[in-house]
Amino acid sequence: MNLTLIILVFLMVFAIAGLALYVGVQHFEKKQRKQITGVLNSAAETRVEQAVNVLRDAPKQSERSLVQYLSTLNIVTSLEERLLQSGMTWTLKQLFGNMAKFAAIGIVIGVILPFNRVPMWGRCVVLGCLFAYLPLFQVNRKKSKRLRGCEEQLPDALEFLARSMSAGHALSISLGMVGQELPDPLGFEFRKLAHEQNLGSPMDLALKGLIARVPLLDIKFFASSVMMQRQTGGNLGEILMRLSRIIRERFQLRGKVRAVSAHGRLTALILGGLPVFTFLAMLVVAPGYMESMANDPLGKKIIIGAVVSQVIGNLIIRKIVNIDV
Repeated sequence: MNLTLIILVFLMVFAIAGLALYVGVQHFEKKQRKQITGVLNSAAETRVEQAVNVLRDAPKQSERSLVQYLSTLNIVTSLEERLLQSGMTWTLKQLFGNMAKFAAIGIVIGVILPFNRVPMWGRCVVLGCLFAYLPLFQVNRKKSKRLRGCEEQLPDALEFLARSMSAGHALSISLGMVGQELPDPLGFEFRKLAHEQNLGSPMDLALKGLIARVPLLDIKFFASSVMMQRQTGGNLGEILMRLSRIIRERFQLRGKVRAVSAHGRLTALILGGLPVFTFLAMLVVAPGYMESMANDPLGKKIIIGAVVSQVIGNLIIRKIVNIDV
């Protein structure tokens, strides 16, 4: 009875917290939208709808206002940056809503799961946290895939941009041409950069927005080259061609490093997966042996030591084979 009461209280608190967060985000989003619309009405009454659409494609500021009202937690700002860099259309409230939905699914599975060796509250907490992480895992995966695609497309984009400028086109026109010819995801970023330029945004602010959306070292080099050329002059096309060659050479060096470190990564995979596979096989073949070891005080210490040693060993191997180029 007490266990059922604890689960019901946990579900109620979780639902109330999610509902309060959702209502708060909607309230502050509506308030921020009214403020933006009022400013646009006073500035350009005939172009309000178009300007609002442009602002809607930019990073949402309503959630930032909510963060300022709630707290200054770095984790919330980090989630905003991940959503922006992943290229997904989710807002912060949608991410929290999806996490709450998946957590509820995990809790339900924990309640109906017929595994009596673990208490029901333990199953609910563990599965709820694991399922709640799935939307965030999707965001991280999308972010990594998008940044990797941008990094692979950047040398071609820089060469195209350099040739266009050598042919006599202005930088803003060349950016638009690169955005039209280059596929997504980097093509979208260059199109957005060109649109911001056409709408009158300063080049430094537009480049800062590009760096925020695509936080790659090569993008920072590109932005620094453009800003330095605008301040001191010089042949920007030649600078971009050299930068493109440097990036390609770094890609070749990275491929050689990955080929040399492939043995270490395979070793880490085998050494990390073999104990887990052996443990699962023992649960199937001889469950009583593992149960007696888990019930013994010394056996518990051995299991904890093995898990800690396994995690530390994997971290050390990953640190050795992960060579930044």
